Amino acid sequence: MLEKINVHDINWKKVDNMVPVIIQHNVSGEVLMHGMMNQEAFLVTQKKNYVTFYSRTKQRLWTKGETSGNYLKVVSVTLDCDKDVLLFLVIPKGNTCHLDNISCFKSVYSDSTFFYYLENFLKSRKVHFSKNSYTSRLHSTGINRISQKVAEEAIETAIAAVTKNKNEFVNEATDLVYHLLVLLHHYDLDFNTVVVNLKKRRNLQFNKP
Repeated sequence: MLEKINVHDINWKKVDNMVPVIIQHNVSGEVLMHGMMNQEAFLVTQKKNYVTFYSRTKQRLWTKGETSGNYLKVVSVTLDCDKDVLLFLVIPKGNTCHLDNISCFKSVYSDSTFFYYLENFLKSRKVHFSKNSYTSRLHSTGINRISQKVAEEAIETAIAAVTKNKNEFVNEATDLVYHLLVLLHHYDLDFNTVVVNLKKRRNLQFNKP
């Protein structure tokens, strides 16, 4: 976990020695589910690095995925300003909801969530070839052609910027990002790999408004 929270820093007294827990996808930003933790569940989660709740129905600890195999691997955890709510960023394995949905909440896509699922769709075109898919056909041409397309789109983006044609610039930038994603996927990488690398290069703490 990125942030080490001491169990004694949490205000357990408000709700019967338990706190609500919000689970959020680390990459897509999607809110996946809500649960409750007591102190033991929190300590087990810290130790295993997989989210473990306290089930008020079963009156016991339960690690999410212990039956389904759909575990929630912890990336980071933070405590709210009142110290009585925990927010976990996770990488889920499989669908989170017991109804076999991605999230327990009705999906409302933020821009980052849309980008995440768009990228997953583009990745699938590499694995599952379709002759009607430009993405699939582009992968079949190989690394040289894909790299050439990235270079061409980069030049066209720069030209559109210099000529100060904003609409054309946005269109060319979109084409550039698309072809860059295809190139990343050809190497079995994704855009989050770039994000992680940016975070490594500049360990910045951004001031929130």
